[in-house]
This record gives sequence, C-alpha cells and structure tokens, in this order.
Amino acid sequence: MFTGIIEKTGKVVDIIHEKTNVHFVIEVDFAHELKIDQSMSHDGCCLTIVKLDLDKQQYVVTAMQETLLKTNLKQWHVGYEVNLERSMKMDGRFDGHIVQGHVDQTARCIDVIDENGSWRYWFEYEPNKENITVPKGSISVNGVSLTVVDSEKKRFSVAIIPYTYEVTNFHTFKPGSIVNLEFDVFGKYVARLLQEYFSNK
Repeated sequence: MFTGIIEKTGKVVDIIHEKTNVHFVIEVDFAHELKIDQSMSHDGCCLTIVKLDLDKQQYVVTAMQETLLKTNLKQWHVGYEVNLERSMKMDGRFDGHIVQGHVDQTARCIDVIDENGSWRYWFEYEPNKENITVPKGSISVNGVSLTVVDSEKKRFSVAIIPYTYEVTNFHTFKPGSIVNLEFDVFGKYVARLLQEYFSNK
C-alpha cells in the first residue's frame, strides 16, 4: 500500500525482453536501501524488485503482459523518468491518500496550462461505471496523490505546485503523454454498491 507521495524519480537504463515479459533496469540513488522481493510503486504501478546491482545503484523489476496492456509501461524507453515510492510504513504519517498500486487504466494529457506559479493539467480517459472523478476527490496520476479540480464526463484537471512539478515526472508531460490512473478506492466501492443496489430494484 502507498500514499501517493513520490520519494524520487528514477531513470530507466535498460529494457530486456523475455518472451511476453519485460525487465526494466532502473537507476536511483537509494537502490542500496532496497531488497529483493520488495514492492515499490513505479508511476503508480506496484512492481516487485527481482534483482539488485548495488555498485551501479540499479535494480530490476519485471512487467508481465497483463501489466503492459493496462499501463503506460509499454511506452517506457531508455532514459525515461519514472516516479518512485516505496511502500508505506505503518508507523509513519499518512500524507496522501490510500493508493494500492493497482492501475485502473491509462489517460492522455490533453492540456498543460501555466498559471504563473502553478500548473493545471487536463487528462482525458474512457470512463466507466466505477472509474469516476468528483471535484475535490482523490486521484492518483502516475502514482502521485492529487486532488481533482475540475471533473467532467471524460476528463478532469489537477493543479500542480512547483515542488510536485520538480520532484515528479510531471515536468515531462505534454499534450499526448500517456499516464497511469488509479481512482479512489472508496469511490470505486461506493460506485459498485450503488450499481448492485439499483440493478436489484
């Protein structure tokens, strides 16, 4: 489980294809603190560390075909900047919102607006009965815990402060960028319960 507060960005330094799986080699300066079998959020997608190279400050994670189909990982390339968050400590402060690391779907960035001190990002996605946004509700975009500003049928916006802009990969987004979305887990449960309630009426 995660909070959506990004620790750092890492860099993809190698991509290895093996049958339908893809192994990503990622470099980050806290690699020496990691261990094999540890779960970590990568652009909001929970992946398991399978190999470490402490001399190079690198580690390896593997994405299977199902993960590649549902996330933006299939578009990663050598040099790609990825948002990283280690799993939440139970004795720490809960600064974001509950993020499971289970990507619901991807979205496309359709606009980036410089608001003279902050940035407004608009994203477009294919809605369904469970994946919904509400104004002032929580949303995870590439693993970043954010508050929805504008909520429309097929799109929503979020506002980004300079700190978030600098320490996450949001500064690389432009119209056309594909991002991972994880909708608020409580909202998904409520939506499912309402569906079942009205389908039985």
